Amino acid sequence: MNISKIIITAMIAVSATTNAENVISSPNKKITVEIKNDIEANHSGLRICYENKVIQTYVKIGIATGKNVFFDNLDIIPAGKPELIKDEYEMITGKRRLCSNYATEQTFKIKNSNNQDMDITLRVYNDGIAFRYGINESSNDSSIEKEYTTYCITEGQTRWMQTYAPDSYERFYTKSKTGYNADSHKWGYPALVETTDSVFILISESDITKGNCASYLDNENKPEEFSVTYPDNRLDYNKRWFSPWRVMIIGKLADIVESTLITDVASPSTIAETQWITPGVASWIYWAYNHGTKDYQLLKKYVDLANDMQWEYTLIDWEWDTMGNGGNIEDIVRYASSKGIEPLMWYNSSTNWIGESAPTPLYRLNTKENREKEFTWLNSIGVKGVKIDFFPGDMAPIMDLCINILKDAAKHHLMVNFHGATIPRGWQRTYPNLMSIEGVYGAEWYNNGPTMTDMAAIHNATLPFTRNVVGPMDYTPGTFSNSQFPHITTYAHELALTALFESGIQHMPDKPETYYTLPKEVKNILMHLPAAWDDTKLLSGYPGTEVVLARRIGNKWYIAGINGTKEKRVLSFDTERMKLNYKTSCTIVKDGKDDKSFDISQKSIETNEVINIPCLPMGGFLIVTE
Repeated sequence: MNISKIIITAMIAVSATTNAENVISSPNKKITVEIKNDIEANHSGLRICYENKVIQTYVKIGIATGKNVFFDNLDIIPAGKPELIKDEYEMITGKRRLCSNYATEQTFKIKNSNNQDMDITLRVYNDGIAFRYGINESSNDSSIEKEYTTYCITEGQTRWMQTYAPDSYERFYTKSKTGYNADSHKWGYPALVETTDSVFILISESDITKGNCASYLDNENKPEEFSVTYPDNRLDYNKRWFSPWRVMIIGKLADIVESTLITDVASPSTIAETQWITPGVASWIYWAYNHGTKDYQLLKKYVDLANDMQWEYTLIDWEWDTMGNGGNIEDIVRYASSKGIEPLMWYNSSTNWIGESAPTPLYRLNTKENREKEFTWLNSIGVKGVKIDFFPGDMAPIMDLCINILKDAAKHHLMVNFHGATIPRGWQRTYPNLMSIEGVYGAEWYNNGPTMTDMAAIHNATLPFTRNVVGPMDYTPGTFSNSQFPHITTYAHELALTALFESGIQHMPDKPETYYTLPKEVKNILMHLPAAWDDTKLLSGYPGTEVVLARRIGNKWYIAGINGTKEKRVLSFDTERMKLNYKTSCTIVKDGKDDKSFDISQKSIETNEVINIPCLPMGGFLIVTE
């Protein structure tokens, strides 16, 4: 599939909604931002209005370099007039194929008391805001010592935030009304906040470039003040530096879930020819057998599963270098190719979990020379992509390594899946061979302990409003049997996750015999499951309680709903936003009489119809139109 980028960058002067020079508004005038010096105790920052009401969450701004500090008592001077930006682009993966980077943009000069200056570029979108810092120095050796960007989230506002786990982002998004946490003052992105006016804000960042780290939020000084914090002590740069975009998606829950703001502000694709990049579904051995990749005969069953289910891929996970029982890695790749299944292969990044007990293979991708040798070999045997695991955090050298891997993999037409790594920050647009990132407490955790069993339903009903908003999420849904620890969500809930969660390659982790014994209607849905979407609509829901999400591919809609509670619940939604034909035939798969059975029916649904689906505790449903 080609990315057909249509860039219509119209730098057209537009008027602000007030006479103030430092106020700009979104193209539809719904969001207004004022950049001012006295936002709070003479600190400079951003005051945001949504539908003419000031929202409680405001932002302090500032940077300290090795030579200059830009924080208190700053002069803020507009550099030119507001301009309208419209950049239309196409995504290979994600929640929407055709996207529009449509915003009002203005750059301001920020001067400190020593008359030194830096830039801040502010964009106001119909669904949020983004801003980034820019610095020019006359000397070669310069550094960023600290960023003062602070999101002020007052106590009492409901928020869903994850304590910071930089080597995996595997934590729950806990609902709270306070910033105080006895266990941690560090928080990862994205952070979802509900204001008292029921306006939602999702805070994250995008467009990490080489030389920059990814950041996190820290509220050690004050529970209400969440400061952008670097894992590196300093960032060195040569004369010119731009920060990543600081992003706030703002609006109703549908605005949050459907937003493409993370990729809107990201750098355009660096890959000209993309026909070799193909989203799809993969069989995956690890979840059910853990060390099963050592067994050639067992792996053959997963290749056969992919073939029988018409899936594009099979993932050969860790320890493939010690494979036995009748074959080695090249044998299983040949076997997959003979069936028309394209293999993906796991690698240890060898930057974090290394040593005697570390999963192998090790030290294959650490240098450009290593990658060139390994990727050339993968091309020669017919491997389609790589899954790379166990990165130690968000430091600039690790971000550089990830970017280098994506670039080198693209030269060899290899797709990439990062595991044990940071969350998506827009790279899926810049490097469209990035198909997925783990960065989530997913179904793999049924292997590791009992926590997921009890927390899965509420967690699953939170992820569409938080983690999956910002990019692909390799949760590995579709687990009907049990791994080392059981699941207590219903079978219909598990089926719904395969369309509810977005990932450019959707890994199906259960045993072959589990999929073979599913009802034929369910197998048929899984055999034709898309892994990239033309459009996404939130039809109803609230974080942690319930969600009904509709995704479209061509003229076909997949409507996935789950109950995040431990009580029976009726999930209601209106079909109006899907713009269906007058009557559309569909298959409805919902909870049966118990958690391990389905109720399957055929019916027609209409435009503007209100549909009510009864769900068991921790239940769900999936509707597929014809």
